[in-house]
Amino acid sequence: MSNNNYQGVLQQPINSGFDGSSTSTEVIKGIDLTGKIAIVTGGYAGIGLETVKALVSVGATVIVPARDTEKAKNNLAGIANVELETMDLMDPASIDSFAEKFIASERPLNLLINNAGIMWVPLQRDSRGYESQLSTNHLGHFQLTSKLWKALVKAEGARVINVSSWGHHYSKFNFEDPNFENREYESLMGYGQSKTANILFSVELDNRGKDFGVRAYSLHPGAIVETDLKRHLTDEQLSALGVYDENGNVVRDALKGLKTIAQGASTTVWAATSPDLNEIGGVYCENNNIADVDHTIDESPENFADRMTDIKKLSGVVDYALDEASAKKLWILSENLTGVRFTM
Repeated sequence: MSNNNYQGVLQQPINSGFDGSSTSTEVIKGIDLTGKIAIVTGGYAGIGLETVKALVSVGATVIVPARDTEKAKNNLAGIANVELETMDLMDPASIDSFAEKFIASERPLNLLINNAGIMWVPLQRDSRGYESQLSTNHLGHFQLTSKLWKALVKAEGARVINVSSWGHHYSKFNFEDPNFENREYESLMGYGQSKTANILFSVELDNRGKDFGVRAYSLHPGAIVETDLKRHLTDEQLSALGVYDENGNVVRDALKGLKTIAQGASTTVWAATSPDLNEIGGVYCENNNIADVDHTIDESPENFADRMTDIKKLSGVVDYALDEASAKKLWILSENLTGVRFTM
């Protein structure tokens, strides 16, 4: 078997025993995380909160870095073994501060779940001028992972989980103009390239990290209407995507990706804890399994509208998100944009 997932050579479904309708409680049954430490970004709402609950239920201590600490405090109230910290993924200084505090504790980090994200937002930029979806969804997590690297290695068997999305079908990574400085801004294309970046990062991180005992995975959780990701979408847009039916009711079809929060968090939890993945990394997962490669996407700009008409038709991982040259190129670009280097 290959020792990396460049070009998707490891993208083969396995007999996981679960499917898209499985819940986080079901996939974590029998797992023991007593004494293990996890960090879950965005772990105070939606599938992030459900992920925290699942990990804590089997013994883990979970640190939740939050931008909105008041909301996080309310949502996490009553959950044992949770530590709340402050961090904003669009603020490099706050990422450094959070990571430095954790490193100073000298604890190993068994699980880093890069879950937080934003979607379909109007054009916004961080203090460096970087487009907000790229800044939040990828660059912030790249910096965080780098700054926590020492603790991940110390765990002697850590996993990094990058929550991506079917949204990567909307756009390959645009190396010529990643921050929309010289092209018209299209929010879903910005979202799409940030989710492609999550996958490319996982492929390259796993290849570089496996000799240090650190494996990396990316995944699509599902389309979950109850999460905060939809806050910038109108009901008409959600209906056009196939999330609502003609009567305005939420469509529930887990096997087509339209899930409850408990079902949506399950692939994150499975990728973070399944012993089936002990000897394989760098893969993109969905529906509690390793996904197939989708070779059918025509990523030309003129076909963009066709790709976003109905999310129930999307599945698998597009081959451009597994490309070796792109993964290596993105790594270098991310180091340059963030000013951080992985010390391996």
